[in-house]
Amino acid sequence: MNQIQVAAQSQVPAQPVPPFAPVQIGLSEESKLALLDHWRSIKKRKWPILGLATALAALGAAVAFSMTPVYKSTATVLIEPGKPKFLSMDDMFGSAMQSKEHYQTQVEILKSREVAMRTVTTMKLWNNPDFDPRKGEDGLLTQVKAMLGMAPPKVEWNEQTLADATVTPLMKGITIEPVRLSQLVKVSFESPDSKLAAQVANDIAANYIDSDRDAKFKLAQNLNGWLEKRAAELRKNLEASELALQAYREEKGLVSLSGSAQALAGMQANEVTQRLVEARARRLQLEGTYNLIGGVGNGDYSGVPAVVNHPTVQEAIRQEAAAQKLVAELSENLGPNHIKMQEAQSSLAAARKYLEQQRRSVARSMVQEYNLARQSERSLEAALSTATGGVQDVNRKEFQLQVLEREVASNKQLYDLFMGRAKEMDAGSDIQAAVARVVDPAVVATVPVKPNKGQIIIVAFVLGLMIGSMGALLLERMDNTIKGSESAELKLHQPVLAVLPALSGEQLENVATMFIREPNSHHAEAIRTARTGIQLSNVDQNHRLLVVTSSVPAEGKTSTTINLALALSQTKRTLLIDGDMRRPQVGVRLGLAPNAKGLSNLVTGTASLKECVHAVEGSSLLVMPAGDIPPNPLDLLLSQRFKEAIRHLQPQLDFILIDTPPVELVSDALSIAPMATSTIYVVRATETPVPVIRKGLSRLQRAGANVMGVIVNGLDFEDAQRYYGESVNGGYGNTYYHGYAAQPPATPATTT
Repeated sequence: MNQIQVAAQSQVPAQPVPPFAPVQIGLSEESKLALLDHWRSIKKRKWPILGLATALAALGAAVAFSMTPVYKSTATVLIEPGKPKFLSMDDMFGSAMQSKEHYQTQVEILKSREVAMRTVTTMKLWNNPDFDPRKGEDGLLTQVKAMLGMAPPKVEWNEQTLADATVTPLMKGITIEPVRLSQLVKVSFESPDSKLAAQVANDIAANYIDSDRDAKFKLAQNLNGWLEKRAAELRKNLEASELALQAYREEKGLVSLSGSAQALAGMQANEVTQRLVEARARRLQLEGTYNLIGGVGNGDYSGVPAVVNHPTVQEAIRQEAAAQKLVAELSENLGPNHIKMQEAQSSLAAARKYLEQQRRSVARSMVQEYNLARQSERSLEAALSTATGGVQDVNRKEFQLQVLEREVASNKQLYDLFMGRAKEMDAGSDIQAAVARVVDPAVVATVPVKPNKGQIIIVAFVLGLMIGSMGALLLERMDNTIKGSESAELKLHQPVLAVLPALSGEQLENVATMFIREPNSHHAEAIRTARTGIQLSNVDQNHRLLVVTSSVPAEGKTSTTINLALALSQTKRTLLIDGDMRRPQVGVRLGLAPNAKGLSNLVTGTASLKECVHAVEGSSLLVMPAGDIPPNPLDLLLSQRFKEAIRHLQPQLDFILIDTPPVELVSDALSIAPMATSTIYVVRATETPVPVIRKGLSRLQRAGANVMGVIVNGLDFEDAQRYYGESVNGGYGNTYYHGYAAQPPATPATTT
């Protein structure tokens, strides 16, 4: 059962909430580094950049001081609102002038050719040498064009042609600049003559005002004539309409009563209508009774309510009832033959007869009343029809009369309006409100505006700085070499074991043994750094074989290998083998005899191991030089005897370093590197192109080599720190090793 158990889901402790990451404001680290690299590239070439900028500034100064000075004068013009001040003539000049478009329109008029032409004509600018179009007629260029047949046609000069030829150059020097959020306009003119510049600016403003006044005067004159002509036509129309109105009144016999005739006819029609309504209501009321009476066939009208309810009939009914009551009372005490009884019977019969007569009389009167009501209704209907026709006739006459009166009033109003405007125009044609006025006349300038010598020099200097900086960045971009440890790691993607300083003079001549001759130098400290990196890699292996190579010759590969072997020999048993049998340098650098036996003799069996291994004086390092140079070194390195020799030597030593030829020239290093524990690649700072280095590393890796890292050789520490940002402490070696003696050399290792 496994010792490690996964905790239950419910027992998993809650993960802490990460703190809120603040928003990064500004440039990223990559951008900062890129800007820093650009600055270092520019700083590296600061003197050429400053030299170029100074040269361009001097050239700009020469050009500026050779240019003709140009003076500028400015007149300020206030554009008045579009509404005239003296007369109200909105219809004449348009109410749109009150808007913003009026100001913009006046600005464009100031720029117009007409204003410039008036200025040319009033000043006769063609007589000024700067504007005279005739001065180039006899020039050398004109004569050459005439000889080639390219000369323009001959011009017959007069005031008109001179003005036409002068106005275009004048307009090129005029500047019209509206002042924002105001009614002001600045009129400027530039010229080599300061007095002429001020005069032209003032004349342009004056001619603009005069041009507008002349245009308004001509417009007023034209409009005045048109108004008078139109007024005459309107006067004829008014007279004709008044005659037509008077003739109509006389024809119809109308008197102007302000509508009283129409009102009287309307009152009569209303009265007849009211009476007709009452008569119709009366007739409808009697019609029911009339129908009941007509329906009685036997002359008994006792069933007609209107007859029964009539007062006379009611009185007859009361008399009958009283007579009948008397007969009833007498019949109780007296017999039918009694005189009183007979008198009472006679009275009852008379009462009944009277009642019947009254009913017939009331019925006849109601029939007559109905007939009269119907006749009255018919007569009122006829009277209403007559009254309505009269009202309509009056309406037609009144309508036609009003039409004629309106026409007369309209013609009279239009005539009065045009006559008033005609008199107004005639009175105000000589007085017009100015469109603008000059609030600040142009004065003669004392300081030229062109050329601005200081500005030209500064711009030329800045332009030189920019061009130089861009050139420096371009050169830096084209310089595809290693600039230090950071550059090497970034471009090669390999660890940097050490960075060796650039040497010169005697140090460069004796660089192979510099580690033991100058142990406190920067070079020696860098070699120790590389030794530490080598010892810390592959620590589990006791016997390591290291191959040292480079891309091309002269990169310091051999001297680096020798110094690295000397450093390793101080603590470990180390053997240095010169594997470059094409141009062997290890034996020469270490002072061995030119005919010393070495690797080729060991592999071919012409010498023993003891004869091929030599000790280096002043150190514990063992060296095996190249020996006799074979005709084909690659066959020797690929042989089985070479591999057996290396396998025989490896258990006896802690480190074996093999100096091999550059990988870009021959493939010797590619054949040895797969056998080695690690491969160290030496590159020359600021000289070897990065693509060449990458190609060499790629070839080694494809061959099966284990690249431990690179050693950057020949780096100028001061330039690297100043221009490339390489973090190098120039006094580190001296400070750290000050007061310490060099370690005593270890006892040389023996080989069997």
